[in-house]
Amino acid sequence: MMKDSKQQASWQACSFIMEGKTFSMETYRKGLSSFPDNPYQELLQFLDEWFDESPTLRVFTSGSTGTPKELLVRKEQMMNSARITCEALHLQKGDKALLCMPLRYIAGKMVVVRALVAGLELIVREPSGHPLADVNEHLRFAAMIPLQVFNSLSVPQEASRLEDTDILIIGGGAIDKQLETALRKMKNTIYSTYGMTETLSHIALRRLNGTEASERYTPFPLVSISLSADHTLVIHAPQVCDETLVTNDVVELFPDGTFQIIGRKDNIINSGGIKIQTECVEKTLRSIISVNFALTAVPHPKFGEALVLLVEKDNEKKIDPKELEGQVKSVLPKYQQPKQILWIEALPLTQTGKISRAECRKLAAELVHY
Repeated sequence: MMKDSKQQASWQACSFIMEGKTFSMETYRKGLSSFPDNPYQELLQFLDEWFDESPTLRVFTSGSTGTPKELLVRKEQMMNSARITCEALHLQKGDKALLCMPLRYIAGKMVVVRALVAGLELIVREPSGHPLADVNEHLRFAAMIPLQVFNSLSVPQEASRLEDTDILIIGGGAIDKQLETALRKMKNTIYSTYGMTETLSHIALRRLNGTEASERYTPFPLVSISLSADHTLVIHAPQVCDETLVTNDVVELFPDGTFQIIGRKDNIINSGGIKIQTECVEKTLRSIISVNFALTAVPHPKFGEALVLLVEKDNEKKIDPKELEGQVKSVLPKYQQPKQILWIEALPLTQTGKISRAECRKLAAELVHY
């Protein structure tokens, strides 16, 4: 797609604000040259790709259920996604937005695209577990993963900054009940997002606090959803995705168009002919396990698959293995009880901080043999 040298493509006509200065296609390279290498070097590389003549760019999936995939996406559709979010959250030119996630993945890229489309002011921080450690500006908007939010709440000054952020969206992983309970008390506006790389970030929001707090996600306007034969979510969102997308997320769909996530189809374990949704069991176990854990499975000659519980060792909390085994049996029906509880140093994670379900299976298979 070649453009006349005097005619800019729509994505080339965007601009954002940083440090009080406006950065456009004509000025971003010279303007960013005065900033330190990290994380501004990543931002510069992304802007080089964004402002070139190509109507597409490459993104990578997170790889939480397997090997990360490379996708080619259209910049126009990324702009559509950005507009939808900015309109839904009432973000306006000059609003301060925090960029604290890696630009390799869609979540970080879309923070920048929202800034480009709406003229937001970017506050840039290197991706870390404590993104608010040195942020003194009042933020209108921030997007984080659950781990960043959890860590911020553990430091009083950062927790105060988190609550002072007008609008916080959380994506990229499950939000457990303990974290959700802590967020429910906060006075700002907080959402859990639903989406994936293929939908160019989120297509639905769930309010976590205030009078509108809900267990259900509400899709954006012009997003149509339905159920597949396997009860997984089907998404038709032509503004951001050319094809109808059949997901692996098992959901309950309600008459008002909202939906609630039950778990992932590929996280269903078939043990002895009984299908067990991993996330449902983990939700129950969170009431008794205060450290990081994950439920997985290994091949079994009799049952096909046998449940295995991976639990991180924690020297501070000193959980008694025998006591935990008894508690697990007391809260789970027999068919959901793990055949083995394995204590490990750390759960395998993806580069975006999600539990790597594929690596959990591999680890369990190495440690358990039937």
